[in-house]
Amino acid sequence: MLFSILRPALFTLDPETAHRLTIAGLKKSPLKSPPAAGPLAVDVAGIAFPNPLGMAAGFDKDGEVPDALLGLGFGFAEVGSITPLPQAGNPKPRIFRLIEDRAVINRMGFNNGGGEAAEVRLKRRLSGHGGIVGINIGANKDSADRIDDYARMTRLMAPLATYLAVNISSPNTPGLRALQDEGALVALLDAVMEARGENPAPVFLKVAPDLEPADIDAIARIALDKKLGALIVSNTTISRPPLKSSHRDEAGGLSGAPLRDLAQQRMRDFRKATGGQIPLVGVGGIASAEDAWARIRAGASLVQLYSAMIYEGPGLAKRIIRGIERLMRRDGFSSIAEAVGSE
Repeated sequence: MLFSILRPALFTLDPETAHRLTIAGLKKSPLKSPPAAGPLAVDVAGIAFPNPLGMAAGFDKDGEVPDALLGLGFGFAEVGSITPLPQAGNPKPRIFRLIEDRAVINRMGFNNGGGEAAEVRLKRRLSGHGGIVGINIGANKDSADRIDDYARMTRLMAPLATYLAVNISSPNTPGLRALQDEGALVALLDAVMEARGENPAPVFLKVAPDLEPADIDAIARIALDKKLGALIVSNTTISRPPLKSSHRDEAGGLSGAPLRDLAQQRMRDFRKATGGQIPLVGVGGIASAEDAWARIRAGASLVQLYSAMIYEGPGLAKRIIRGIERLMRRDGFSSIAEAVGSE
């Protein structure tokens, strides 16, 4: 109710300013405990998630408010993407609300304060807070050796993360998606696994929705061979379905409602390609309990959102969790694990 009153004022601000105000507000809000395990609890990659709904990477790029996000009801929060060195990202403006489409286009470019600053912040939270926090790692735009960047970030962040998410699917760092090619991906994951050493944090891989069938099969085969903890399907899209907004031709990655059908299909594709042998995290266009439930039925053990909260506000997580539980019982399932891939 409060958000519906505040939203018109927030939408008079440019999206990046509104986002910084949101982060500032979360920093100052009283911390609530992370959600307790309930009927929607699910185990993925050896981690006991209290519910399957997470905040996707991109919202909390520098790991400033993961505990505040957990206090909103999210079963887990994924921070980042964080790169070894600080970088400013792409020139502004670089994020656009497509209000008529309930969508966002961004070309942020991995703007963040760098690994060392995030390490201090995330190390501090470990001493006083529980809850599941994934750390999404990336490479610097001007790096001479991007695979080495991922290895460096793995060494730095694995001790602080419940899981590590290797992001090779942002469309806003030139050449980054080339790491999804088979040979490059094997080399990258070998470097990450070696850098992780004996640390128990499982490695998740975040992939793009703009993949050909052969790419999907190759990534699935490599993920199984390297014993990844999960695949995150998917990032923003560079494709453009029909859009109404005046910002529809802006360059960057499209997220929100227009991504839903493509991301749903990619979930089905990866479920088929992996034979259900590796957990999948569904992201893209999830804005309701029905969207989340459809993604779970298509093969997702976990789901994430971000863009929908721009339009629906901070109460969205708890509404979706309540709705998923209702839908699970309506369809005769006793657990999330039982429903995964059941469509």
